[in-house]
Amino acid sequence: MSILPLSVFRLHCQATTTGKIHTSNQTDLTLVKTVMPNPIVQTGHPVLRAEARELTRDEIKSAEIRELIEIMREVMRAAPGVGLAAPQIGESLRIAVIEDEAGEKTKMSEEELNLRERYPVPFHVLINPILTNIGDEKVDFFEGCLSVTGFAANVARYREVNVRALNEKGEEISIDAKGWYARILQHEIDHLNGILYIDRMYSTTFSTVENKARYWDALDRAKPSPE
Repeated sequence: MSILPLSVFRLHCQATTTGKIHTSNQTDLTLVKTVMPNPIVQTGHPVLRAEARELTRDEIKSAEIRELIEIMREVMRAAPGVGLAAPQIGESLRIAVIEDEAGEKTKMSEEELNLRERYPVPFHVLINPILTNIGDEKVDFFEGCLSVTGFAANVARYREVNVRALNEKGEEISIDAKGWYARILQHEIDHLNGILYIDRMYSTTFSTVENKARYWDALDRAKPSPE
């Protein structure tokens, strides 16, 4: 692994969200401007198409992995996004971070949030996750990706899933999720297997974010609410 200093990622996040960089460390400033124009790699980068490797428990407890997780959290929040997989910042490791505030930042009405079964999900870490669908029901909604900037498409995902994984302490965890949370989990774990949502999308719905809002959002709002 080659992980850039956390201070550099923090400065990049600061620049992304405020347009300004405040630092007295000239080395960090140079890295932000030259080495790291954007910490999130975009489609076409080979790391997004590789199957990420598992981590050992000893690796999980290392300072390097703790720092990587902190970097991932800050990059995800700065983007902003609801999930981020390690390959998206160039690290081919089976780690994902998840957090969905599902509030005002989404700019969705309560009706739209309920339609997606989208509720707040606190920050957590998944390492070496194994996903299993619960039942066969799938739901269609548009989704985007921080590694496919500016686009979105309709993707069918399982409504309910189970994920078994290790947390940042190396402890075993099991999660049952449905609705939007289940969609996030499927999306991020796909990243760890070299899969992007564009591999699963209905190709005729692939749109710029602007055209999605203009032509497709009204159709989403017309869907019946889940029972």
